[in-house]
Amino acid sequence: MSITEVMAPPARGWSWAQRQTLAVSCMAVTLVIASMAALYTSLAPITIATGANHTQATWIVDGYTLALACLVLPAGALGDRYGRRRLLIGGLVVFAAASMIPLATSAVAWLIAARVLAGVGAALVMPSTLSMITTAFPPGQSGRAVGVWAGAAGSGGLLGLIGSGLLLQWWSWQSIFVGMAVAAVVLAAAGLTLAESRSVTPTGLDPLGALTGVTAIALLVWALIAVADRGWSDPLILAGLTGAALAAELFVVVELRVRFPMLDLRLFARRGFGCGAVSITVQFLVTFGLFLIVVQYLQLILGYSPLRAAVAVLPMGVAVVGLSLLSPLLTARYGLRLPTVAGLTVLAAGLLLMTGLTPGSGYPGVLLPLSIVGIGIGFAAAPATTAIMSDADADMHSVAAAVNDAAREIGAAIGIAVSGTVLATGYRTSIAPSLPQLPEAAREPVAHSLGATTQLAEQAGPAAQPLLDLARTAFLDGMHNTVFTLAVISLIAAAAFAFWAPGSPETPRPAGSVPGGPRFVQLLRAGVRPRRSRTASRIRRP
Repeated sequence: MSITEVMAPPARGWSWAQRQTLAVSCMAVTLVIASMAALYTSLAPITIATGANHTQATWIVDGYTLALACLVLPAGALGDRYGRRRLLIGGLVVFAAASMIPLATSAVAWLIAARVLAGVGAALVMPSTLSMITTAFPPGQSGRAVGVWAGAAGSGGLLGLIGSGLLLQWWSWQSIFVGMAVAAVVLAAAGLTLAESRSVTPTGLDPLGALTGVTAIALLVWALIAVADRGWSDPLILAGLTGAALAAELFVVVELRVRFPMLDLRLFARRGFGCGAVSITVQFLVTFGLFLIVVQYLQLILGYSPLRAAVAVLPMGVAVVGLSLLSPLLTARYGLRLPTVAGLTVLAAGLLLMTGLTPGSGYPGVLLPLSIVGIGIGFAAAPATTAIMSDADADMHSVAAAVNDAAREIGAAIGIAVSGTVLATGYRTSIAPSLPQLPEAAREPVAHSLGATTQLAEQAGPAAQPLLDLARTAFLDGMHNTVFTLAVISLIAAAAFAFWAPGSPETPRPAGSVPGGPRFVQLLRAGVRPRRSRTASRIRRP
């Protein structure tokens, strides 16, 4: 550290370059996450227009998630080596090109391929956004900036649902891809004005680590996505989970022995980094697991349209964004432990309130729990991301950001799998005693899901209302089991973080230490004699 750096006063505000970096990075990560949720509301018209079956429709949505989860870690390493801005712009260009493919053809195979290619572009974008922010802002200012980024990332899914719902009110499903392509092109052009940053430490390539890491994540995410259709006992699911475990073990062996690892696993031994990664995983597990059931409750129980259902969950995003700006201040004062434990506990409280939902609860019965859940996530999200980035050296910020992003994707996949399984199990257990009393033609759709029963009731007319009420009761039983399971996961995580997460970063000054604090010591080491105050000089004068 030079004398100038030691004596320089802290910056009083963000520069134009910092604001520009923050704006482009936040909009880019919002686009990437919004693209994940945008097709949820448009999947029905897409399947009608393309003739996709159920499995193909699933992969139109999940092909993007799979590619993003698999490639985000290698992309982070490439950003550290070749330049983060370069990866950001390149990823946006790939994303825009992939989003234009559905405009030329509506063939199902091409549509799935387009989504996979868009996921590749998104993998290049995501770690670059966060690492560029932490590089542009000094440590004293990066907490607020990361809070803004976390708020944008946390609200991206809701914005995707609302944006796609609005487009579908006036245009076809292809307008969603047009909007994503235009946004990517504009952001790529804006990215050209940003400063480049890369690792100053020479690094080598780690192809074997990249291969084993991609294989482990790909098999794990594929198994978690496919388990909803196949079940946990399916041989392919068991083979996928076993292969993921073996590939992960090989990845650990490779990364511990290779000279230039893609991911330095010693980072996870740092409490802030390890706790932050686990916290992000739990948060997205709960969030996406909750989205899966809440949207169905709003549409199938309360009768909301896709757009109205998306708007109904918007208060949750408002709470996340607002508290993501406040929580870094709590982290700076109290450390990672307090906001994380408090956030996960509040999150669990909101989930437990949802165990009392009934068809007569209406929207107010959903609004309060969702708002409480948003408050909990708002407290915990930004501190976890800040801990991950602050515990990693500046030369590894892209890889650290990739770990943050991979934790989000894996947590979301686990949450969807857990919620889908618990919901389906609870529904089938509740509906099973009534199936023998139903007509043969009605048994299969009623046993399948509430959605299938609703479609059957619409065709049969008022006579099927008792059957629909029976299915709604079974759905609520499964929903109550699901939110209770998610609440238990949150509480277990909160209890673990109460002991594991680092506390306040402030430590008391030992007795006999040099007065004046670290700045005084730095001045002495730099050869600068601190100036006596005028007040002290006057006191010593005779």
